[in-house]
Amino acid sequence: MKFAPMLLASVLAAGAAHDANTTPIDIPIWRHETGDADMRASAAAEARFNRLQSRYRVVTETIPQGSYQQSVIAAAMTKKLPCVLDLDQPSVPNFAWAGHIQPLEGPLRPAGAEALIPGARSTLKGRLYAVGQFDAALALFARKSVLAKHGVREATMAQPYTAAEFREILRTLKRAGFAYPLDLNAQWTGEWVSYAFSPWLQSAGADLIDRSSFTRVDGVLNGDAALKVADFYQSLFSERLAARRPVDDQSFPSGRAAFHYTGSWSFKDYLTRLGSDLAVLPPPAFGAQPRIGAGSWQWAVSSSCPHPEGARQFLEFLISPTEITAFSEATGLMPTSEPAADATTLYRRGAPGRALFEFARSYGVLRPETPAYPMLSSSFERALKEVREGGDAAEALDRAVEAIQQDLKRNHNYGF
Repeated sequence: MKFAPMLLASVLAAGAAHDANTTPIDIPIWRHETGDADMRASAAAEARFNRLQSRYRVVTETIPQGSYQQSVIAAAMTKKLPCVLDLDQPSVPNFAWAGHIQPLEGPLRPAGAEALIPGARSTLKGRLYAVGQFDAALALFARKSVLAKHGVREATMAQPYTAAEFREILRTLKRAGFAYPLDLNAQWTGEWVSYAFSPWLQSAGADLIDRSSFTRVDGVLNGDAALKVADFYQSLFSERLAARRPVDDQSFPSGRAAFHYTGSWSFKDYLTRLGSDLAVLPPPAFGAQPRIGAGSWQWAVSSSCPHPEGARQFLEFLISPTEITAFSEATGLMPTSEPAADATTLYRRGAPGRALFEFARSYGVLRPETPAYPMLSSSFERALKEVREGGDAAEALDRAVEAIQQDLKRNHNYGF
């Protein structure tokens, strides 16, 4: 918590320098609507900021999540974005490339950004554009009692399951009576596919695109390492170790599945249900170590904001350990700095959720920070759908590479 007094002092000093009799400057904010706990926590933070200083007043407008992206795009095209807005991390590079948001560099860099875990800092070409109060982490959830009953060791960060070992474990559990021992959320479409499974590529030494240039896909997404991951993924369905079309989302809670590969958003529910029997394990490693997706909703400053200093002060306030802690305590979401994690009930050292924070800090990889990401993601999703349904993995990945290369060519490599 050592950063909090300094950040708090800077906010108070800024307020003290402003004439208390002067009307505060409004800082308009947009955020998408989420759960009640999230909305209450955000509203409480905004009220605290407004009370702690008198120069600026944040004024928030909430927009339904279903129409949020369209609203932001329409406002961006007409240069009517608010000063501050929240963006899903994969979309940040596209907004930065288009010039709709400004880099948080120089006098606009919020103090405390360096203390955030990598998944809470979104960049383009090395320049910071957005910061986040919370993140998610992928994990394997299991019951300790089930693993012990079947002689399955609990994976650790020091010794995660290898991909081959994990498949053998699933085969053992299938022989023991589990119809589908692993739940992969195969009924989910869209961003889940890239978020969940492109880290398997990165663990194996492949990726969606060559990140040294962000211009090369051939040999990266369809190389030998990527093909081995695709073959492994296909085997989970062809051997009926995971269901292609799950009947519901209760396979793990009901005991029908021994493992659930999913995000930390399920953690609180599983902890409530299972208590000390819950095992939170790292995902399997396809190479030297596991990798997991990183980056959730983050805060950015629009290029049209007339009061960027006020926006910077608000972002600096939000990413202070005190505010990250408060948001995590109110919502259960994973904090994005070690001082904040150490101050929370669920994620402090020795707490049940600490493993998730360590996974995010050690294994987290942001989705490729390029405006081409929407094409990378949709092409990879189509390829994995083909693979899941029994199609030729090499051909599916080659088609994805061709689609992405055409998009890069049309858009002149998006400036890379």
